[in-house]
Amino acid sequence: MPKAHGSSSLVVTSLDEAVTALGPNTTGIKADVQSLDELNSLATQVKETVGQFDILFANAGIAKRANFRDVTEADFDQEIAINFKGAFFTVQKLEPLMNNGSSIILTTTVLGQTALPGEGIYGASKAAVRSLARSLSRELLDRQIRVNAVAPGPIETPIWSKMDLPEDVPAQVLGRTPIGRFGKPEEVAKAVLFLASDDSSYMLGEEILVDGGWATL
Repeated sequence: MPKAHGSSSLVVTSLDEAVTALGPNTTGIKADVQSLDELNSLATQVKETVGQFDILFANAGIAKRANFRDVTEADFDQEIAINFKGAFFTVQKLEPLMNNGSSIILTTTVLGQTALPGEGIYGASKAAVRSLARSLSRELLDRQIRVNAVAPGPIETPIWSKMDLPEDVPAQVLGRTPIGRFGKPEEVAKAVLFLASDDSSYMLGEEILVDGGWATL
């Protein structure tokens, strides 16, 4: 479970809620993807709990809206640390525990193909993850581990309330989305499940847009 942007209590609450929703065969482990020590600990706990596994979904990410001229070094470093570095080292630390023929799914964004003012660092960090999906696809071929990505557009998640957006921005985003609504987390989850399953066995290094037509229409 990635450490969310916010208080530690919020992370624990969210993790506990997820474990309860998923049922009695679920184990929740809290780790901050910015910390290699915590990722090493995560790998150790996964090995002790389940041993080998087949699916890795690296989904941790934050977005801090700021105009180019106002971006601070601290905000820049945190977005890159979580969105790109975190994804890279999550895969590096957990890949040895994955079975041959497993599937890795990375979360990118529609902003890797288009742009939104104030989201330059977020878009760039996720574009790096898109490149990583291609690179890892080549490097992990020796184990037949497939790496693909899912690129969400505007989705109804708590991240919107954490970005300190002007009141008119959600309406602007909605107006730019051809399908005329925000996406639902479940719609992204279905794309991830497809990439995790054998139904996508001939897909490698790909990125699936789940964006209501934002990037293509």
